[in-house]
Amino acid sequence: MPRDLILGTAGHIDHGKTSLVKALTGIDCDRLPEEKERGITIDIGFAWLDLGDVHLGIVDVPGHERFIKNMLAGATGIDFALLVIAADDGIMPQTREHLEILQLLDLQKGVVALTKTDLVDETTRQVVMMEVREFLQGTFLADAPIVMTSTVTGAGLDELKSALRDICRTLKDRRGNEWFRLAIDRAFVVQGHGTVVTGSVTSGSLRLGDEVEWLPAQRRVRIRSLQNHDRPVAEIHRGQRAALNLAGVDHHEVRRGQELATPGYLLPSRCLTVRVRNLPETHRPLKHRLQVRLHLGAAETMATLSLLDNNELRPGDWAVGQLFTDDWVTATHGQPFIIRESSASHTLGGGRVLQPVASKVRRRHWQALERIEKLASESADERAAQVAWFAGCAGMTVADLVRGAGLEPVEAAEVTQRLLQKGQLVELTLGTGRHRFLHADVLNDLETRLLGTLRSMHETAPLMANQDRRKVQAQLAHLRDDALVQAAMDRLISQGRIVGDAKRVTCADFKPKLSANLRRLKDVVVQTYLQARFSPPEPHHFAHQAGGNAAHLRDLFDVCVAEGHLVAIAPDIFLHADVEREMRRLVSDQLRESTQGLTVAQIRDLLGTTRKFAIPFCEYLDQLGVTRRQGDFRVLGESTEMIDT
Repeated sequence: MPRDLILGTAGHIDHGKTSLVKALTGIDCDRLPEEKERGITIDIGFAWLDLGDVHLGIVDVPGHERFIKNMLAGATGIDFALLVIAADDGIMPQTREHLEILQLLDLQKGVVALTKTDLVDETTRQVVMMEVREFLQGTFLADAPIVMTSTVTGAGLDELKSALRDICRTLKDRRGNEWFRLAIDRAFVVQGHGTVVTGSVTSGSLRLGDEVEWLPAQRRVRIRSLQNHDRPVAEIHRGQRAALNLAGVDHHEVRRGQELATPGYLLPSRCLTVRVRNLPETHRPLKHRLQVRLHLGAAETMATLSLLDNNELRPGDWAVGQLFTDDWVTATHGQPFIIRESSASHTLGGGRVLQPVASKVRRRHWQALERIEKLASESADERAAQVAWFAGCAGMTVADLVRGAGLEPVEAAEVTQRLLQKGQLVELTLGTGRHRFLHADVLNDLETRLLGTLRSMHETAPLMANQDRRKVQAQLAHLRDDALVQAAMDRLISQGRIVGDAKRVTCADFKPKLSANLRRLKDVVVQTYLQARFSPPEPHHFAHQAGGNAAHLRDLFDVCVAEGHLVAIAPDIFLHADVEREMRRLVSDQLRESTQGLTVAQIRDLLGTTRKFAIPFCEYLDQLGVTRRQGDFRVLGESTEMIDT
């Protein structure tokens, strides 16, 4: 099948870009009345060219310095460039600026067209050719073919088509099972159809009727119809210009720079971590906290540049920084961007996105900076590992790797498995059956904090053999993820680093610090409650027996509960564990035989106790679900498992 690729024009105003495109395709890209009237291109225009084995979508951009922002919007998603230079003018300011922008967008291939060659003699043409070749040295167009053309005489047009075809054959085919992405560069209303948006498909494919996510609003919308170069189609894919009819969208809500994508992959952000370069041509440093105009995809927004490892960035140098944007933007790892002066008068530099969804990084935080630098690695595994580390306790997903490491979904799943095998990534199963992938260092830090918390609780209550898991969890409430804390505790139990069950845990090396006197007192307490049955003493009853250990009496009762000897019924009311089980059995057996239930008095008599204890006992059984109150009666509850345990 023919390949689909996108060509973008570039060059100074009035150098004949639009005329050349018209001569090649027969399509006039100047669609606006102002463009017709003034004879200059103001906004981006579109055309297409069939080169046999390649279908070429062409984005024609304005050359005037006032419309660089439109040029940048049009440059989104192009595969290669056609740099246009007029033979009678030579190299001009926007020739230089457009070439700088194309370089910052990391284009690798292109063709140069010398236009208006009919206006100069042969000697001038050769001089201009040498000047252009010298101008292109050190750029991605250094070895590009330079074709002399004239739209008046038709000279060079066939040669230009041939050069374009040859370049297309050298470009890597990037079609495949990728996720869909399109940056919106135009939006309008078609009578009887509603809102239509256009853009270049930069990734994946989309079929008629599919649902996409509209960003940064994060709304899902359905595709009513699709067009490619004014032709209805059932599917669009990477390398094509496309028009999409969106269901249920008001065109007034749509802005240039918004995106359509496969749901779940892109996330809006107002903080990007980037690797940024100051152009040598600026001749002045970029300062920390500089206000800039950010161009990302087809979007334009004001932003503040924060330099993370120095106070200024000299011309020609690279640095790691963060961009704090005024508006929500969407990006992926490795996506190029351009920064211009806040007045939009000059291009300052550009670079690549390292973290499309970032949190503020403290300046000169060397551990974070080292990891950020690794996000620029050629190794997919290295980038993925750093994405997992920055994700922290929230964990990493395949979508995070697609967005944050620049991987395709299938590749992201494969990388995840490799990192698991290497031990750099750990999979936790949360109580709800969900799975979460954490960087090993992050999990190790969490486990260290968890063990530290548990040891601290042991130091506070040295008599208690173990601690309530819920209380340990409460100490880590700042994580706002109880399921994660519980999963980490389960993992520590499986490793033997802590000992416990679903209710209580203790450090494996912890031993309660009970003196011989306290151990004897504990035995007395437990035996007393066993004998007292349903008329238990209050804790202060043992104060005289505790003697000098009276201050530890409350802790001793906590130990008895923690070790399963006693059960706390209410404040200062305890039952021996065997007696508590007997109470549940007696009451439930009697309720099974009763037709209307039992009153508090009947339960009191059944247990052979007093009203002082009968009421707390009934409330306790209600809480367990063994009984349920109906007016003055207790009936059998629904928690049968509590009856038998």
